[in-house]
Amino acid sequence: MISLSDAKIAVIGLGYVGLPLAVEFGRKFPTTGFDINQNRIDELLRGFDRTLETDAADLESASQLSFSASAPDLKHCNIYIVTVPTPIDTYRQPDLTPLRRASQMIAEVLDQGDIVIYESTVYPGATEEVCIPIIEQATGLTYNQDFYAGYSPERINPGDKTHRLPNILKVTSGSTPEVATLVDSLYASIITAGTHKASSIRVAEAAKVIENTQRDLNIALMNELSLIFNRLDIDTQEVLEAAGTKWNFLPFRPGLVGGHCISVDPYYLTHKAQEIGYHPEIILAGRRINDDMGAHVVEQVVKLMTRKKIHVVESRVLILGLAFKENCPDLRNTRVVDLINELEDYHAQVDVYDPWVDAAEAKHEYGINLVDQPLAGNYDAVIIAVSHDQFLELGAKGIRAFGKDEHVLYDVKYLLTKDQVDGRL
Repeated sequence: MISLSDAKIAVIGLGYVGLPLAVEFGRKFPTTGFDINQNRIDELLRGFDRTLETDAADLESASQLSFSASAPDLKHCNIYIVTVPTPIDTYRQPDLTPLRRASQMIAEVLDQGDIVIYESTVYPGATEEVCIPIIEQATGLTYNQDFYAGYSPERINPGDKTHRLPNILKVTSGSTPEVATLVDSLYASIITAGTHKASSIRVAEAAKVIENTQRDLNIALMNELSLIFNRLDIDTQEVLEAAGTKWNFLPFRPGLVGGHCISVDPYYLTHKAQEIGYHPEIILAGRRINDDMGAHVVEQVVKLMTRKKIHVVESRVLILGLAFKENCPDLRNTRVVDLINELEDYHAQVDVYDPWVDAAEAKHEYGINLVDQPLAGNYDAVIIAVSHDQFLELGAKGIRAFGKDEHVLYDVKYLLTKDQVDGRL
C-alpha cells in the first residue's frame, strides 16, 4: 500500500471545493489539479480564481501544485481525490453523471495499489455501489485487493473567510482499516482543526448528507413560522429576537434556500430512502416549504404594490442580489431566479443587480442580463434578495433612491429594520 511519504495527489474538479484542497495539498505533496474546463486551467495558471476562494498569493504558495485539463497528465499520481459537482436533475433526483465520468476517467490512469477518495456529496452507499464498479469494470482490477477507496465529505462554505479548509474539522474514512488510517493521516497533514475517522465509507457519506438536511429542516421551520406569523400580522424577526433570548434557542432565520448543498443534499437522502422502501415525510415536507418561498415573497410584494395602487402589470421591479448567499459570486442553484420567474408571470419588468456576480455567467446559466447599475427613481418595487455588504452600505436611503416616488421596498434578508421597509419575511 502507498505510504504518506510517497503520495502523489490528483484533485479532480477545481471548483469551490477542489481548488482550496489542491492548494493545501500542493504546499506539502506533489499535486496535480485537474479540470475539464481548459479556460479554468488557463485562468489558474495566470493566478486568477473566479470563485474568489483563493488568490494569486495562495496559488503561488502551493509550490508543488500544477494544473492540467489532460487526463494522461494524472498517470503518475497514486491518490485521486474527486471533488466534482453532484447536482439534482429536473425531477429532483440525484444526477451522478459528473461522478460517473470522473470515475471512468480515473480508471484510464489508475495503477495497482492506488487510492480513490471521493468528497462529492452522495447518498449512503453511492461510492461503493456506483463509482467503484465503474473502475473495476474499466480496469479489470479488484476492489480492496488491487485498488482502494476513501470518502471524506467536503465542508467548504463559499465566501466564508473565517471557516477555511484547514480550520474545519474533517471527517475521513477508508475501504479497509489500513486505508482509513492512511486517508486520515493524509488529511490530518493539512487540516489544523483535526480529523474524525468514521468507521466506514457509508457512515461518512451519511454524515455529510444529514449535515445540510438538518439545516434545511431548521430553515423550513422558520419559513413555516413566517407564513403563519404573516397571516397573524406579527413581525417574524421580532418574534425570533424575543425567542432568541433563551439560551438554547437556535438562531435560524427564514429565507430563500438555494446553493450547492442545503437545497440539494436532502434529495440524495430521500432518493436512497425511497429506494429501500421508506417514504421520508418530514424531509420532503421541509423541501416543499423551502421551494415555495419564492412564490410567497412575490405574493407579498404584489399585495403591497396593490395596497399602494401600483399597477403590477408592466411595473418595473429591481432585485438586489442574484448569488445564492451574501458576499460570494456563487450562482449554483440560486433561488432568486424563483422571484424573477414569479414576477415575470405577473408581466412585470425585472432588473437584477449584483456586484459580486459575473454577468456572462448569469447570462449563460440563467439567461439573465444583469444591470450594470440601477437607475435612481426608476422602480415600482425593490426587493433585497441577498445581503451583500454593498447593499448594507447603501442603507435604506440609498436603496429607496432606486424607487419611484411611490414604491415598495421588500426585505428578504432582514438587512434593514422593520420601520425602514414596507415588508419582510
